[in-house]
Amino acid sequence: MDWQGQKRAEMLMQVLLVASAVAAFLVGYVRGDFQLMLLVYAGGVVLTALVTVPNWPFFNRNTLKWLDAAEAERHPRPQVSATGAAAGGKKKSGKNK
Repeated sequence: MDWQGQKRAEMLMQVLLVASAVAAFLVGYVRGDFQLMLLVYAGGVVLTALVTVPNWPFFNRNTLKWLDAAEAERHPRPQVSATGAAAGGKKKSGKNK
């Protein structure tokens, strides 16, 4: 699943869970049955999991192009120096007298 697919899956999950909560509340209110409300919501949660958890093809529309090993070796990683980390350290807090 690519980055845009993760965003799409999360948005779809939120919409489906809210829709199933509203539907469960309405069914439970009209029928006056708390257990039925919980069952309708549980069905919505299962449906949401079936739609958003598997790696469906519509979540892979924007695939990333990875570097192959030979290309990655030509571009070395930047090195973090020890003096740069020490210079940007925390300031000491103290009261001025």
